[in-house]
Amino acid sequence: MELITAQNLQAPDDFYEALIEVHQGLAPEQSHALNARLILLLANHVGEQKVLSQALLAARGTIQTSQH
Repeated sequence: MELITAQNLQAPDDFYEALIEVHQGLAPEQSHALNARLILLLANHVGEQKVLSQALLAARGTIQTSQH
């Protein structure tokens, strides 16, 4: 199985709204912990190391690193 990077959510706006809502009222450290738990739950659901590795590389590739 390969990582799906094309739009694959049935209702992306609904998911985004739910994601924002679940973070409401949380302190930054609580929000980070929620994100970590969500990532681990979804990674467990995917289950395939190859796909998870592709996702890590794809996510890292979108981050601008600061140059000092």
